[in-house]
Amino acid sequence: MTRTSCYTILVSSTHRLRNVTVTLEEDVAQWARIEAARQDTSVSRLLGALLKERMSAQDGYEKAMRRALGRKPFLRSKGRYLTREKAHDRHRLR
Repeated sequence: MTRTSCYTILVSSTHRLRNVTVTLEEDVAQWARIEAARQDTSVSRLLGALLKERMSAQDGYEKAMRRALGRKPFLRSKGRYLTREKAHDRHRLR
């Protein structure tokens, strides 16, 4: 396994870019160079965009999960809820 190091990535943090050095396996570095060329950008900007996209997706998921868990249950019943076995009993449905 060959690793290529010293790729410096510029990461935006409140409109300020920070230098970050990463070490990549050779095949990953090669893919990044090709993909950056396809998108007419630099490897640094490509990796920065990929990381920002991943960060946004994760933040969105966590916010949605907090909203969902914060809601009150919408099922109301005066009696007991069905057990898992009763809810999935196929013989009762026939």
